[in-house]
Amino acid sequence: MSADQPTVLVVEDEAAQREVLSYNLEAEGFRVARAEDGETALMLVSEELPDVIVLDWMLPNVSGIEVCRRLKMRPETRSVPVIMLSARSEEVDRVRGLETGADDYVVKPYSVIELMARVRAQLRRTRPSAVGQQLVFDDIVLDSETHRVSRGGALLKLGPTEFRLL
Repeated sequence: MSADQPTVLVVEDEAAQREVLSYNLEAEGFRVARAEDGETALMLVSEELPDVIVLDWMLPNVSGIEVCRRLKMRPETRSVPVIMLSARSEEVDRVRGLETGADDYVVKPYSVIELMARVRAQLRRTRPSAVGQQLVFDDIVLDSETHRVSRGGALLKLGPTEFRLL
């Protein structure tokens, strides 16, 4: 896959919803990583930083709220946008989700078309567009904004710690 292709991590315990989201994101040209619980999501993020995380609140083991809290506490993941999905529609729940660190909050049931637009909106805010955010040495490109490294045009798979060491 292209190094320019944004990655979206979909964290949803309901398989049907996870697949519908993944299918639509892939149709929009995104790379998609999938997790069915909070523990898996945290593991995947430690291996490769996504560009956006679509995160269900109600997950087995580690809740989406706790995943969001942990991600926003770590310097290397703090800037990754999180779109919280939840059936919890009360104002207090929406406020809690946003105050925990979610960058957006979408109530279920939701419009897939609207959710795709929200993902694109987050990317417009976070994807680098200015010159000077990439370091180039020979055929190696290090992008400090997206925490991605490519060599000869091919994306290298680095974890957050490996990237920081560079």
